[in-house]
Amino acid sequence: MKTSILHLFPAVAVIGGTVLLMAGNARAQLFVADSLNGEVSELNSSGTQTGLITGFGAPHWIAFNSAGDMFVSDNASGVNAIDEITPGGTETTFASGLDSPLGLAFNTAGILFEADEDSDSINEFTTNGTMTPFADGLDDPRGLAFNTAGDLFVSDYADGEITEITPTGHESVFASDLGNPVGLAFNSVGDLFVANDAPGANDIIEITPGGTKSIFAGGLKSPRGLAFNSAGNLFVGNPYGNDVIEITTNGVESTFATGLDGAAGLAFEGQILPVPEPSIFALLGVGAAAWLARRRK
Repeated sequence: MKTSILHLFPAVAVIGGTVLLMAGNARAQLFVADSLNGEVSELNSSGTQTGLITGFGAPHWIAFNSAGDMFVSDNASGVNAIDEITPGGTETTFASGLDSPLGLAFNTAGILFEADEDSDSINEFTTNGTMTPFADGLDDPRGLAFNTAGDLFVSDYADGEITEITPTGHESVFASDLGNPVGLAFNSVGDLFVANDAPGANDIIEITPGGTKSIFAGGLKSPRGLAFNSAGNLFVGNPYGNDVIEITTNGVESTFATGLDGAAGLAFEGQILPVPEPSIFALLGVGAAAWLARRRK
């Protein structure tokens, strides 16, 4: 049985006219998909492994819903499924029969989106796991991320582009000439960060909402998954370095965790979910829910 425990402290804040649903947590646990050994590692704020979830084939991407359930895309041959793990540790297969699931992301309505590499498509899933096609005609889609307007951004690995898809399904090219883009993540001001694992590049590209590109960090080893913590620092899954790199807001890099085995996708227990609703800067409310025990395998 795959088990994990999440310590979630949901809150609501309003920043820059956009309501943000935040599932922060006191221990700032980071979960990392170790794609080569079929495990998901749980790391505390010091980078120390505090838990291990085993039994996957080749886990690649991680996403959390608003209830704190963790979803993992398992890209292993013969598996090709998405697993769901509750905060109490119950594991079920959420979706199966996929072609090659990689990137995962939830929209604010709680719908899960999946990048399917081999079928060059994006699928969406209702909360009960019903799948419908959302977009096709992409070129090796991998990473997914939503902006505050609810538009979905997709990294097209093979053609070096980022595709933007509106909630109604309209597709357009947001950025091109990116090498081999993989992981995507937005920071708090709406800049999109892209992990580029192209040979000779291996860097992180920052793109403003207006499309201006710049190199944010370099010298990585095939960067994949990206995630921001509450302080605005960027964490990078570095599979060929078997580590996770932390990059501060001003671009200073340090090794956050080592000894992993193919660190790919990663996600903090609490993700910031943008809700397009105008308001003022304020902290509106805090609630808490905790699960205090777990079985580790």
